[in-house]
Amino acid sequence: MSAVATTVDVRALPDRAFLVGMMGAGKSTLGRALAASLGWTFADSDDEIARRTGRSVAELFDRVGEGGFRLLETQIVDELTQRPNVVVATGGGAVLNPRSRARLSERGCVIYLHADPDALWRRTRDDTRRPLLQVADPRQTLAALYRMRDPLYRECAHAFVDTTAQDVARATADVLTVLLARIDAPD
Repeated sequence: MSAVATTVDVRALPDRAFLVGMMGAGKSTLGRALAASLGWTFADSDDEIARRTGRSVAELFDRVGEGGFRLLETQIVDELTQRPNVVVATGGGAVLNPRSRARLSERGCVIYLHADPDALWRRTRDDTRRPLLQVADPRQTLAALYRMRDPLYRECAHAFVDTTAQDVARATADVLTVLLARIDAPD
């Protein structure tokens, strides 16, 4: 992984990378590795919301509901997408707001980290911090969220990286390749 990062002239890259995708796709893990490779800062929108409010995502869902959480998320995404030299891991539902999708697409390189629903389920099934999966049939809920959100991720993304069977190093290299390709891409 470091060999890839040392051969990249980060001054020529787009100065913002936004990772979108379902819970469990690897946005936070890959985002941290990508930011470290580039020497950029890393921001996770869910972590930023929790830091500012002093409450976890699950607590906020309980207190203000999903609608209230999504309002906070839209504000945080707007702020984070304006920072230079940043890799932002968005929450899985950040793309639900059309304004957030537009800001992501306009302000940086949006990469859809995709994993198939079975892989997402394996990665999230034991995670009790995910409020949308605290239901009677979390696997069915995850599949329904995937069907609803996949077209939205594709709508705002400039690129697609499949993380279903990749390790972090390989996926990071793929994202770096995407960013390099954006250097010469027309806006």
